[in-house]
Amino acid sequence: MFLPQSLANKIIHDVRKLLDEELIIVNIDGTIIASSDKQRIGSFHEGAYLVSKDKQKRIITVEDEKRLTGVKAGINLPIFVNHDVVGVLGITGLPEKVASYGEIVKKMTELMIQENYLMEQDEGRIRVIESFVFDWVQQKEWDDSFVNRASLLQINLQVNRQVVIGKVDGIGNVDRHLWRQISQWVFQEQEDLIVRWGNDRFVLLIASLYPKQDRVKNRMDAFKGYLEEKLNTTISIGIGPIVPPIEVRLSFQKAERALNVASTNHSIIMDEDLTLEMLLDDIQFTTRNEFLERTLSPLNVDEELIETLRSYFHHNLSLKKTASNLNIHINTLHYRLKKIEDICNLNPKHIKDLATLYIAIQLLDKDTKIKPIQLDYSDETT
Repeated sequence: MFLPQSLANKIIHDVRKLLDEELIIVNIDGTIIASSDKQRIGSFHEGAYLVSKDKQKRIITVEDEKRLTGVKAGINLPIFVNHDVVGVLGITGLPEKVASYGEIVKKMTELMIQENYLMEQDEGRIRVIESFVFDWVQQKEWDDSFVNRASLLQINLQVNRQVVIGKVDGIGNVDRHLWRQISQWVFQEQEDLIVRWGNDRFVLLIASLYPKQDRVKNRMDAFKGYLEEKLNTTISIGIGPIVPPIEVRLSFQKAERALNVASTNHSIIMDEDLTLEMLLDDIQFTTRNEFLERTLSPLNVDEELIETLRSYFHHNLSLKKTASNLNIHINTLHYRLKKIEDICNLNPKHIKDLATLYIAIQLLDKDTKIKPIQLDYSDETT
């Protein structure tokens, strides 16, 4: 097993929190690859070289300093992983002093290396699974190669699946230690899969052994709370429908659509609960632009009127609450609504024109990444 310099540096850094003595880590060729004394890095250490060959610890005396190249008085201990020497740990100091805790430091170093090795193996498997899931959500048909990969990875292609896509706000890459914790939470359900999807998203393929949607929603509520506590940020989640495993692509697309809506207020949205959002999401970009050109375009020069319309819809057409929210007199609100009617030739008091204006505001906010207005039917309307 190869001992990377980055890991050796980390070991020196962590062990130095416990010891004041000078430390070195040497590869099996006798080259110092990490040291608390940076000037020693890259130099040859004959004592460590002999230790790696003999596979036995060696006390370095003051006399040894004169006859062995690059050594200082102390103790050199072989670092074992799976019964093989992967390097040598050196602790500088009076041999009788450092020998008393040398074995403890050596064992701690071996555990750190072993843990890193296991995590690297996990990381390799994670990348392979990520690649597999990426192919899974793209393909309409499976070939023999795809099925064989699933078998090698022990992924069940017989159970129905439900795709969940999550978005993590305001954070870069999740480090592998934290990702391991997240994965362990998910893998409480053995058939489930979770993979990273870029820097700020994850994709979860739930094995839908239980068809009840409220169970999935409750589980995602708990998962969202767990993630937000761990990452100290907000999470948005979109949930697609349960589909046969060959149709995972469809569930992925619908989970993505639900996520677009969930991202507006960091919530959990199931695709089956979408109504108007389905139509808005399906409108082509050119059609949206043409629709906005015919409706709200005349108001572009007056952001005050656009904001008035937003607030009017947000407060479920309540004149009183809209005026209060905008901090204006109700007569001023009447004036602005009449001005919107005159400019756009759309009357907010007529149902067709009202619906047209509402859809226009939704499309405008969708395209400009502004939080869309949601009608609140608990408000009064006069």
